[in-house]
Amino acid sequence: MTDRAFTPSQTVGPFLHIGLRWVDGPDVVAEGTPGAIVISGQVFDGAGEPVTDALVETWQADPDGGFAHPDDPRGGAAYGGFRGFGRCETSADGGFAIRTLKPGRLPAPGGATEAPHVNVSVFARGLLDRVVTRVYFADEDNAADPVLSTVEPGRRDTLVARPVDGGYRFDIRLQGDGETVFFDV
Repeated sequence: MTDRAFTPSQTVGPFLHIGLRWVDGPDVVAEGTPGAIVISGQVFDGAGEPVTDALVETWQADPDGGFAHPDDPRGGAAYGGFRGFGRCETSADGGFAIRTLKPGRLPAPGGATEAPHVNVSVFARGLLDRVVTRVYFADEDNAADPVLSTVEPGRRDTLVARPVDGGYRFDIRLQGDGETVFFDV
């Protein structure tokens, strides 16, 4: 048996810009990809101030509901260059923007279907671990989604992106009024 030395807990920031850069950055698909959308927004702290040194990470299915992953042979191939994964550092105003394709519906246990959504992780100073949420789309039928239905009705809107020119707007509030719903994963 080997003795282990434990180190004290540390927050996940502020060195995100050094250690967590992703070579393709916020581009899940290349610029000019047919059907591409941009999911943009800002990350806010509990006082309503922009978080200028956060990192927003996304993972999602392609428009047919497949993942660009070796364990899912049906995913990504029909959308040349679709990676399913994006990472965007926040700007001086807490802003982020991910270029992607709108995901398709996913099969869920018991024959249910999950509404189109994007999985989102946020890394930021002051967090001991990432926080995880989802982005749903206001112009989709989200009513029967088995995950969204577990969220208190009055808070579901914190998970819904609104259409804007060229894509969708989704702000992330880490605490306080209108706090985004985060999931235990």
